[in-house]
Amino acid sequence: VAEPLRVWGPHDRGEQTLLVNEMLEAVGIDPAVALDKRPHEFSGGQCQRISIARALVLNPQVIICDEPVSALDVSVQAQILNMLEDLKSAYGLTLVFIAHDLAVVKNISDRVAVMYLGKLCEVSESNELYENPAHPYTELLFGSSPLPDPTAKLDITMVEEGDIPSPIDPPSGCRFRTRCEYATERCAEEEPIMRKISKDHFVACHHPLVPVSEMAGVSA
Repeated sequence: VAEPLRVWGPHDRGEQTLLVNEMLEAVGIDPAVALDKRPHEFSGGQCQRISIARALVLNPQVIICDEPVSALDVSVQAQILNMLEDLKSAYGLTLVFIAHDLAVVKNISDRVAVMYLGKLCEVSESNELYENPAHPYTELLFGSSPLPDPTAKLDITMVEEGDIPSPIDPPSGCRFRTRCEYATERCAEEEPIMRKISKDHFVACHHPLVPVSEMAGVSA
């Protein structure tokens, strides 16, 4: 946790110790117990908490969280997500949260951006996106998400055929068109721009799945 301080300061060892102790307590770890331990003596959840403390120790405004809970048990995931929410409020943080787990994304995010082959497809407030997905790829993601019910059937309207296009040599126009049941010639010829379809809801699609409001055509 103290390593970033050795580079960026403060360089006084006493100040560093105070900051390290404060950050460890903020992430739910007792400094008196942790300081004498070696890395292999911590559990996966504790290691993740220490990594978050390490990111916090320089008092940043933005933290990029790249799959921060994907390797953790479900119960530990919930603890880490709740802790991140608390830290976000306590320290005025902006979290850029990168994940593939749709339930985790909905739980932690105020706004969600959906990407496909390196391009933004859709950006919206979290609840609005999950209730009214406007891009066919977003709809496919939600439809293929597993449900906690062994008798439930997946509602997938699009059939995934063939290989996913290469990000090195993506399709012309809309990158998702080769897997989209709504694709037309326009989708192959013209790359869709991000446009506003309702309040705080943007989509890059020629044929969005929700009605376009009067604000349509305004780029993001």
